[in-house]
Amino acid sequence: MSNLIVKGGNTLNGEITPAGNKNSALPILCASLLTNEEVIIHNLPDLTDVCKLVELMESIGSKIEWNKETKTIKIDNSKVRKSFGKEAFPLGMRGSILLFGPLVTRMRELEILPNIGGCALGIRELDPHLQVLQELGVKIKTNGTIHLKAPSKLKAGTLWQDYMSVTTTENFVMAASLADGKSVMVNSASEPHVQDLCNFLIKMGAKIDGVGTSTLTVTGVDKLHGAEFTISSDHHEITTLLALGAMTGGNIRVNKSEPQFFPLINNTFKKFGVDITYDKDTAVVKDTKSLKIVEPYTKNMLPKVEAAPWPYFPTDLMPLMIALAVKSKGNIMFWNKLFEGGLFWTNELTKFGAQIFMSDPHRIIVFGGKKLHPAEVDAPNIIRATVALMMVALTIKGESKINNADSIKRAHPYFIENLQKLGADIRWEG
Repeated sequence: MSNLIVKGGNTLNGEITPAGNKNSALPILCASLLTNEEVIIHNLPDLTDVCKLVELMESIGSKIEWNKETKTIKIDNSKVRKSFGKEAFPLGMRGSILLFGPLVTRMRELEILPNIGGCALGIRELDPHLQVLQELGVKIKTNGTIHLKAPSKLKAGTLWQDYMSVTTTENFVMAASLADGKSVMVNSASEPHVQDLCNFLIKMGAKIDGVGTSTLTVTGVDKLHGAEFTISSDHHEITTLLALGAMTGGNIRVNKSEPQFFPLINNTFKKFGVDITYDKDTAVVKDTKSLKIVEPYTKNMLPKVEAAPWPYFPTDLMPLMIALAVKSKGNIMFWNKLFEGGLFWTNELTKFGAQIFMSDPHRIIVFGGKKLHPAEVDAPNIIRATVALMMVALTIKGESKINNADSIKRAHPYFIENLQKLGADIRWEG
């Protein structure tokens, strides 16, 4: 495991272009399996999860040329094998669950080890993904493993999700794109990365209506063709860079900043007195003299940030705003409506001197603007929580250490190097 050594107190300044969205890259790579024609993907981030998925695809016969300097990958799936034979489908990485729809569409039969996925945020279910495929005509049997058997062509189905699951929605649109008839999912996810996947499938010839809404209608086609597509910038990284500019009092310009996805995020920044402006598609934060939590008009209520599935404020961005709150004068509540383990990591912030009260597993109150000091903290296996610990450390004069910070590498290629270019004194150890 690698640690981060942070010497804080520097003002961060400069212009930067964020990486492509990992959460777009994984499903788009999986969706390429729905065609035997060449697929070209631009702005692909070089990340551990992406590398693992590419290796898995190559192991089943995908021919892949990945130019990491130009961030472009070419994929030819015409030689993908027709089955895993006696081997069960590996569930070694969370992203592999996105292969359920494409592989059962191609292979017709798939055997899965019934591992329960999860991380520090909470358990990840297999059931919703299997229910999607069942609704589209896949027969499921369990006997030590989970055996999926699809008809010669999947059939259309209608689903109403219990909750707006991103990966379940993605499995649905991929499988339904080649199903017979019109399929509908109500309560579908609509995050930027889900929209990326839908737009990629549309470029391949899929018929999808309702992209960006909570109801998706997919009219199946006989065949999908090759396509060329550019992955959108990572809105998590964009938010991190803007928050760091505000927290260190610097001037930062973020190119290719996807402003169409940021109205609510920018309104959340305003709760801390931070104004984000735009020069075309470049987001700018500058001259933030002081951070102060804005008092609401309803004086007898705490200001709050509520996070839930898009188009709510994104749950994954909540740790970044918690870091911002620690540096802001005033008190504010954070409410994570999605993950049962999404806030326990905040105990590590108290090692810096932050004052945080946990009301229950889903809500905390941050008493911001307290005097902070360098510290050694332990990162959880949560990408954005680790980033948040790093953000706070970067604002404190003196040397801090963040143990087991490898999770940053799962989502942000060359992230530490980019921060160094902006003036951060930060390095990997071990």
